[in-house]
Amino acid sequence: MKNLNRLKNKSIARLVNLFPGFGKQLIASYTPWESKDIPWMPIKKPLAESKIALVTTAGVHHNYQKPFNMNDPTGDPTYRIIQANSIEEDYVITHDYYDHRDADKDLNVIFPITRLKEMVAAGIIGSVARHHFSFMGHITGSHIYDLIDNKAREIADSFAEDHVDTVLLTPG
Repeated sequence: MKNLNRLKNKSIARLVNLFPGFGKQLIASYTPWESKDIPWMPIKKPLAESKIALVTTAGVHHNYQKPFNMNDPTGDPTYRIIQANSIEEDYVITHDYYDHRDADKDLNVIFPITRLKEMVAAGIIGSVARHHFSFMGHITGSHIYDLIDNKAREIADSFAEDHVDTVLLTPG
């Protein structure tokens, strides 16, 4: 039954790509969880002096890391720490809720780490953080509160320790 659900989710993701009208209908029928209290921090220094990190909900992780749990219908609220120096050579995407065939060929479609490194070389940004974070984007129910109350704080603390100035969020 678990494999049947995963097959169903992957099939829906592909159908959405093939038939955009179907995707629009799915989106129209979905009521997302909303937060009225979104924290915001203005950028305090020029990008050319800033350390940049990535956070993605695309379900990307290193080959040696545990895959995200695609069998929980409310999602997997855990995260994976992504090493900037090796993710381009050893990644996998564990996420059934979007068609990631293009991202399987080029990680930068969903996790633009190579582009960030190029921007450092060009002097556009100051540096790239050593560690980045990846989630599985399909999170609902009580997992939302775990993300807000626990995981977000853990990641924010990690970024503060690493002196990250700006975080780029990418969807899956």
